[in-house]
Amino acid sequence: MKFTEEHEWLRPEDDLIVVGITAHASEQLGDVVFVELPEVETEVVKDDEILVIESVKAASDVLAPIDGEIVEVNDALTDDPGKVNEDPIGDGWMFKIKPSDPSQMDDYMDEAAYNKFIA
Repeated sequence: MKFTEEHEWLRPEDDLIVVGITAHASEQLGDVVFVELPEVETEVVKDDEILVIESVKAASDVLAPIDGEIVEVNDALTDDPGKVNEDPIGDGWMFKIKPSDPSQMDDYMDEAAYNKFIA
């Protein structure tokens, strides 16, 4: 897995990348009450705002970590946005993207570097 400075995680899965927010981001947000997911088949460019997470504390934008096409979203979050808090790196994943340039993953931190970043 890789991690961004914006507290997203990226996990390769075959030729796709699964994306969500980290446990640290989830804790900072507080109880998540709504997730506005992107549309499937949307082409995104790195750093585009692609979804909104609303919590009891704030609303936060999630940026596209890489260029590509959104191929799947976690519809379960529509009915149960709390999954983002309960299991941010498991059931709380947000979308899957087919990267147009997988080498963009190289720009991100591994888990050890991310843990140092948030320390």
